[in-house]
Amino acid sequence: MREAHGLRETHGTRAARPVRKVGEAALDWVFAHRGEFRLDEDALAVHGDVNASWKPLGELAQVCVSVRRHTAPDEPVHQKASALLEFAWEETGRGALFHELQRLEPFATYPMEVYAAFASAGLRHPRYESAAATVARTRGWRMTEQEPNRRLSVLNSERRSGIPPHDDDLAGALRRTWLGGLPEPWTFERAAGYTLTHVVFHLTDWGYVPDGLPPDVAAYLRQWLPPWLDTCLEHEQWDLTCELLAVAASLPGPPDRAVLAESWAGLAAAQDAAGAVPEIGPGPGGRAAAPGFRACYHSTLMAAFAAALTADRLRQDTGATV
Repeated sequence: MREAHGLRETHGTRAARPVRKVGEAALDWVFAHRGEFRLDEDALAVHGDVNASWKPLGELAQVCVSVRRHTAPDEPVHQKASALLEFAWEETGRGALFHELQRLEPFATYPMEVYAAFASAGLRHPRYESAAATVARTRGWRMTEQEPNRRLSVLNSERRSGIPPHDDDLAGALRRTWLGGLPEPWTFERAAGYTLTHVVFHLTDWGYVPDGLPPDVAAYLRQWLPPWLDTCLEHEQWDLTCELLAVAASLPGPPDRAVLAESWAGLAAAQDAAGAVPEIGPGPGGRAAAPGFRACYHSTLMAAFAAALTADRLRQDTGATV
C-alpha cells in the first residue's frame, strides 16, 4: 500500500497535511464556481428540475456546514465555507423561498431536507418551520411511502429543523436499509454504495456524531470499507470514493490510517490543478464523464467534505494541532 504522501506517518500534523491540501483545493474550486449554484427562474416552477437547482444548493450548504464544524474559525477554509454558506442562504431569500415552496408543494420532502442544513447552522425561518410542522403532524405526511433511506433523511431533517419527528422508529428504518441488513459484502455495487453512505450521514448527522451508528453496523463498515474502496479506486469512481472516505471518517473510534492512505493518494491524483474532482474516470475500460460543472461539482464538494472530516479525526486521534 502506498504511503500517500506521508499519510501513514505517525505525527498528526504530517498525516493530515495531504488530506487538507485536497480539501482546500476542492473548496477553492467551489468558491470560484459559486455562481453556478444560483437558483434559476425555475426554482419555484411546478415542473422545474429540482436536481438542477435545489439539490446542488442544498449540497453546497451541507458541505459548508460540515467544513465549518470540523475546522477552526481562524482557518481560511472555515472562513471560505462561511462565505459560501451565507451566499447559499441569500439565494433562498434568507429562507423565504422555503416558505413559498411549502405553499406550492406542502408534501414534498426536499424543501425540508435542504432547509435542515441551514437550520443546523442557526439560519432559521420561523414561518417556514411553523408551516412545515403543521404538515408534519398530518396522517398524509406520516403515511407517505418512502424508501427507508429517504425516511431516515426526513427524520433527521425534522430533528435538525426543530420539528417534532413524525416517527420515533429510527432503528426500524435503519434495519430496512441495505446497510442495516448487514448484507453479503460481495453484493456491494454503485447504487448500494450511495445508499449506505447516506444512511451513515443521516445517523451520524453528517459525521458529527459517530456514536450514532449501532456497534454492529460500525463493525461491519470497518471490516468491509477497505475492499469497497479498492473497488472504487480500480474503477475510478471518484465521487463514491469521496463519500466512502467520509463514511470512514464518521465511524466511532480512531481512523484506520492504512485504509485511508491509498484512497487519498488516488483521489489526490484524480484532482485537477484547479481543485476539481471528476465524478468518474475512464477506469479499467470505461469512459470519463464529460467535463463541465455538472460532471464534477458533487464529487468536488464531497472531496471537501471528506477532507474536513478526515483531517479533524486524525487531529483528534493524535491530539496534534493540524
